[in-house]
Amino acid sequence: MDVVALGESMVTFLPTRPGRLADVPVFDRAIGGAESNVVCALAAAGHPVRWVSRVGADGFGDHLVETIGAYGVDVASVRRDPQRPTGIYFRTAGDRAGGDHEVAYYRAGSAASAMAPGNVDLAAVRAARVLHLTGITAALSADCLELVRALTAPGAGRPLVSFDVNHRPGLWRDGAGARVLLELARGADIVFVGEDEADRLWGLHGPDAIRTAFPGPAVLVVKQGAAGATVHDQDTVTFVPALSVDVVAAVGAGDAFAAGFLSATLRGLPVRDRLRHGHLVAAAALTVPGDLALPPARDHAARLAALDEESWGRLRLGPGWTRADRVPDRTSEEAVTP
Repeated sequence: MDVVALGESMVTFLPTRPGRLADVPVFDRAIGGAESNVVCALAAAGHPVRWVSRVGADGFGDHLVETIGAYGVDVASVRRDPQRPTGIYFRTAGDRAGGDHEVAYYRAGSAASAMAPGNVDLAAVRAARVLHLTGITAALSADCLELVRALTAPGAGRPLVSFDVNHRPGLWRDGAGARVLLELARGADIVFVGEDEADRLWGLHGPDAIRTAFPGPAVLVVKQGAAGATVHDQDTVTFVPALSVDVVAAVGAGDAFAAGFLSATLRGLPVRDRLRHGHLVAAAALTVPGDLALPPARDHAARLAALDEESWGRLRLGPGWTRADRVPDRTSEEAVTP
């Protein structure tokens, strides 16, 4: 496998109209999970990938396994738990940053929260060029934290570890998140962290300060929202501005960015292009209502990633931009704006 990701996925219920959860009568079913989002996008981009988790022996578990598998992800190592349910959640329409945004999680005691070193196929997890983990899994339970610690511990046979901090304040108790996430990120090889997360968790301001606190990871990716992203890679620092995007929903964009960056990394592309591919796959997620979006075709993304700085800065992407029939041979703002 190019990438194996371990973590919880849930069935997501998306509103069919704006409004409070109390007022929405009908929801569309989808799926959501940081780690599965990454491997679904990678599979769609042509990489052999695997998702490892636990789900309930229920219809929602069936839906998750079948849907993620349909993307081309290997799901043979997903185990069923007859005692615990598959997690689900409901959310309102629109951007998470909005003051009226609501999310209702039903994940306490879920099958995935019972993952532990003794009930997960560790050989299947480690059989990859890259193992992708997030801080969400570490927050689910003491057993999950033990598992993540075991997978990130140095030792023979450990694959390259990619770790997305992905801080979810509601999952952590007693303020333990800052300490644990610092520990786990310092032990990884590739780290993704939001500039806002680093400020909130550790009082670190800016990519240079974050790098000082994280000298160990070979690659540190600092996501800076609408401004762009910075990579500290050994002794080099590279910044690439984000694209202008007509946002439909700001969910799943961080996972999509990680998928684009990892795909380009696996293909040996230079750091600037890794960041650009991250921005492009994130733009695909931002222009759809759910967590998952098909990434642009590889040649389409490669053509856009190769643009000069001025042309890159002029790009504006809207819903439907990843469709090949929407993009003529020329590369200009008009070529990618529906």
